[in-house]
Amino acid sequence: MKIITDIIQQKNNAKRVSIYLNGAYYCGLDLLTTVKYRLKVGSQITEEELINIQYEAEYRSALDSALTLVSKAYKTEKQVKDKLLKKGYLEEIVLKVIQKLKEYGYVNDEDYAKRYVNSVSGKGKKLIKLELIKKGVTGDALESAVSSIEGQLESAKQVAEKYLKNKEINRQNLLKCYKYLLSKGFSYDDAKSVVNAFGDIEN
Repeated sequence: MKIITDIIQQKNNAKRVSIYLNGAYYCGLDLLTTVKYRLKVGSQITEEELINIQYEAEYRSALDSALTLVSKAYKTEKQVKDKLLKKGYLEEIVLKVIQKLKEYGYVNDEDYAKRYVNSVSGKGKKLIKLELIKKGVTGDALESAVSSIEGQLESAKQVAEKYLKNKEINRQNLLKCYKYLLSKGFSYDDAKSVVNAFGDIEN
């Protein structure tokens, strides 16, 4: 059994305090947790009890941080995980927070992917797929979202028209346009079909 010998407000964060056991610094805790568990100078406590209190406080802090994050913009599981890990939360706590967010419906990769493909324009399936993978969308959620993309030929045509606007229609510019369409993730067939509508690039 240890004795809390001091509770000092932290200089850099008025909402956190430093806990001292038997005259030595032990850990930092948020003020609300300290009040909730009625921690005060002179109180007796075991290290196991304090560890459990720390864990609960960290979990609540991570959950609050995650809720603030997803309230600003829809996020994937990976995006939330990366942000929380970067803030220094333990992976065990981060995974528990993500599970809770999924239960609340605040994080759903399948829904995120569908929203994403409906919001982007001027990009081909290949690029959209790569961007979703980078954001952490994988498996069925990824394939379902990508397979739902339609109107690629029309989208490629709009991109080509914008690219070629005020440019001379010659083989060099058409080849550049073709490469540009490929860089935007459109298929070889769609890129070739669109560019050939402006002029033959094979001669």
